[in-house]
Amino acid sequence: MNRLRRTGALTCAGAVVFGALAVVAGNQADAQQTPIDELLAEATPGNAALGKVQSRLAEIAASNGLPEQQLQQILATDKTSWLDADSRLFYREPALTPSEKTDEASPRWATEAVAAAAGPAFDLHSKPGSNRVIYLDFDGHTITGTAWNASKGVDPVNVSAYDTDGDPATFGTAEQDVLHEVWARVAEDYAAFDVDVTTQEPPQEAIDRAGASDEQYGTRVLIDPDTWYQSGCGCGGVAYVGVYDRTTQHDYYQPALVFTKGVGTGAKNLAEAASHEAGHNVGLGHDGTASVGYYQGHGAWAPIMGVGYYRGISQWSKGEYSGANNTEDDYAVIGSHGVALRTDDVGDTTDAAAALVVGTAANGVIAAETDTDVYRVDVGAAGNYTATASAAATGGNLDIKLDLLDSSGAVVASADPASGQSDAGTPTGLGASVTSALQPGTYYLRVDNVGYGDPLNTGYSTYGSRGAYSLTVAPS
Repeated sequence: MNRLRRTGALTCAGAVVFGALAVVAGNQADAQQTPIDELLAEATPGNAALGKVQSRLAEIAASNGLPEQQLQQILATDKTSWLDADSRLFYREPALTPSEKTDEASPRWATEAVAAAAGPAFDLHSKPGSNRVIYLDFDGHTITGTAWNASKGVDPVNVSAYDTDGDPATFGTAEQDVLHEVWARVAEDYAAFDVDVTTQEPPQEAIDRAGASDEQYGTRVLIDPDTWYQSGCGCGGVAYVGVYDRTTQHDYYQPALVFTKGVGTGAKNLAEAASHEAGHNVGLGHDGTASVGYYQGHGAWAPIMGVGYYRGISQWSKGEYSGANNTEDDYAVIGSHGVALRTDDVGDTTDAAAALVVGTAANGVIAAETDTDVYRVDVGAAGNYTATASAAATGGNLDIKLDLLDSSGAVVASADPASGQSDAGTPTGLGASVTSALQPGTYYLRVDNVGYGDPLNTGYSTYGSRGAYSLTVAPS
């Protein structure tokens, strides 16, 4: 009996020792586990990458700043998603067909050719003084020390300047027109945010972020006419996701790239691609459906993170259209990556109204979905007056309802025309105008953002209807 008891005790003790050794071995195995930035030998398409990293997906999602389930869905369903050799998420956008690439712009803004990055086309700013920047780089750039260099095994890469007339040493009038239009369209897409969209190259320290305490940073969107990367992917653009506000290796995951050989040299296409790629940098994924990776929109509307090439109105989205596979709140995601909404600088009520002088234009921005801007107008002489609120002249995102109020705040006249498009680059019906016979006295004009039609399949809601406007009132 004693022998049996001792044998049992030894058996139990052996089990305990074996169990302890197993725990130690397991801990050693965990300690020796391959780092997530070594799981993939090279950049790998999303679905194939998922098969290789599935057991470590939670860690990889955390390193990319995404929920695990969201990253799994992206890798499993989005054919343009990739993980690089460090398990960082980026997108390769498909190229357009030759018939989808728009023609170059004809001269209508620039008056003379300029040398290098000089002249007014290279001095454009949407919000000078902001601590955040989106730099639209058309004049060439040397890419060095980045993930793009590492993926191609080439460092440095000297990218040529944007050129459509065969003279890369100067920018002709047509080329400058494209720069100006691309800037105007991208600036309008980001008008609601406290960020300076610019064509003037900032110091590198204004783009890069040195650490958590560095509050001046941004991204470079490089318009790339060369083949060093594009010939291998056949794509329209590439960009890393959620890297805009990184506090380490910020510059390593830049720039975002838009390839003219993939999307063409026309302003509309370049602008849509630039806003889209910058959108990835500030954390956004693609807007599609269960059957298509990129939603092309309906009517005159499309989401910026879908395909905006063919619609006159492209806006930020939260997936309100039928069949949407991505319901993330674009404004909230962008804000979570360091790009806050602009501060409201015009009052929302008659008591807080800004002054508007008859015959003098006021310029403003509707930045929040619930924002309204109210102006006080003092009319000195009786007569007919016309008030006009115009959306951005190029690439407008804001659909305006304009109300004329009397001194008590009662609505005298109101206008909200139907929106649409005359072609893929030209929205219609975004502005509004009212005419009324007025007596001397105080009146108010209220600029409000509105939607149009049914967001499911014919129009859009007030969500993405935000942007710049100008307002005037004059005798008519």
